[in-house]
Amino acid sequence: MTSEETRVLVRRFVEAVNMRQLDVLDELVTPNFVRHCQATPQFDVRSLEQFKDFLRQDATVFPDNALSITHLLAEGDLAAAWGTYEGTQTGQMGPFPPSGKKVRVDLGAVLRVEIGKLAELWITWDNMTVLSQLGHLPAVPAAAA
Repeated sequence: MTSEETRVLVRRFVEAVNMRQLDVLDELVTPNFVRHCQATPQFDVRSLEQFKDFLRQDATVFPDNALSITHLLAEGDLAAAWGTYEGTQTGQMGPFPPSGKKVRVDLGAVLRVEIGKLAELWITWDNMTVLSQLGHLPAVPAAAA
């Protein structure tokens, strides 16, 4: 694939995820898709079906979630993206009850293409920012003067 074709593939992937068109992922993602993410180690994704399950679970916590890509580079079989994830926590998130608050966090990702489809994803973000915005971290006292 050319770099431009890879960029188009990644943008189509993000659009399908944002629109909750999980059936479209069948055209864009390999059956043995792997997602690597140290921010959510409890989700071991080793297939397209497991990835769809992860997306469904994420949508139960943040039903209005959306990913936007601000920077996208592609070379060879790799693409690198920088973007923003936004959503309102209306569902249980692990031990954290619904907060009703909106989160906005930057994220970085690298995607690997294999035979015209996305085969692997490495993604990361700052969980402390997420938990803080949602009110799940204790307030930090102001420094004594």
